[in-house]
Amino acid sequence: MKKLLLLSSIALAFFASCQNKKTETAATTAQYFGDTISEAGAIAADQLTTQMQGKDSLKVKLTATIADVCQKKGCWMNLNIGKDQTMKVSFKDYAFFVPKDAAGKTTVIEGVAFTDTTSVADLKHYAEDAGKSKEEIEKITQPEINIGFEAHGVIIK
Repeated sequence: MKKLLLLSSIALAFFASCQNKKTETAATTAQYFGDTISEAGAIAADQLTTQMQGKDSLKVKLTATIADVCQKKGCWMNLNIGKDQTMKVSFKDYAFFVPKDAAGKTTVIEGVAFTDTTSVADLKHYAEDAGKSKEEIEKITQPEINIGFEAHGVIIK
C-alpha cells in the first residue's frame, strides 16, 4: 500500500510539472511556453520594422496581438505587427506549442527576428495548416519576403 501511495504521488508530481506554467492575478491569467520570460523591456510589435532596418536579424522582446495560430498543433502563430502586416512566429527547436485558441489574445515573445523568404511550398503548407480552402491555396504562386521570428519564450495573456 505504501508503495502504491508513493508511486501515485510521484506520478502526480511528474504530470503536474509537465503542465504549462500559469500565473494568475486578479486581472489576468498568463500562460508561459518555452523558456520562462518576463514582460520587462518588451517593445510594441509595430516598432519592429523600424528596429530591423539595415539588419538581417535582431534579438528582441515584443508584445503584440495574435492574429492566428496553427490549427493542427499550435506549432506557429502569426502576430499583427502594424500596417496590415503579420509576422510568422515559430518556436525554437520545435520544443513547444501554443494553444490553438489563442488568436486575439495579447502575447509577449522573446527570441530572434530575421528577414526571411518563405517559399511557395511553405506558404501552401501554412495555408493548409490554417484551414484555407483548396482554391485559396492554389492562388499562392509567389514566395514572400518578410520578417520571421523564432521564439524561445512566449507569454500569452
